Amino acid sequence: MEEPARVPVTYDSCDHVTGPFFHGTRADLAVGDELVPGRGSNFQAGRVMNHVYFTTLVETAAWGAQLATALAGSGERGRIYVVEPRGPFEDDPNVTDKRFPGNPTRSYRTRSPLRVVGELEEWEGHSPEAVAGMLAGLARLREQGLDVIED
Repeated sequence: MEEPARVPVTYDSCDHVTGPFFHGTRADLAVGDELVPGRGSNFQAGRVMNHVYFTTLVETAAWGAQLATALAGSGERGRIYVVEPRGPFEDDPNVTDKRFPGNPTRSYRTRSPLRVVGELEEWEGHSPEAVAGMLAGLARLREQGLDVIED
């Protein structure tokens, strides 16, 4: 059976994507808090982000949580929040078709707030070896000047 063609997610066409939506981070948030653009990046020190990033996959949110804490030098696990987009969103161009054909990580970004509606208490993170491998890969990209975030 043939898979249906992927419909790109754009600010004008995002209603076909349904949640739940997740955001992985090192931040300690509460229900009702909003994640908004204009805050510092979890992945590049000193960089202010124009978008807020999220996903429909717990595994992708786990990467966000684990990498954010590891890059901050924290021994903490990180957190995954269930979020609600408060406006339109689009495919994350940093992974969609740039690193992975289509959007297998189900990663999106928005210029609108994400409202925290809950916290995912139980989730399985990636192994320490996998996180170390991802960090090594990010360090290689940084050394080559290729750790560009299209934001």
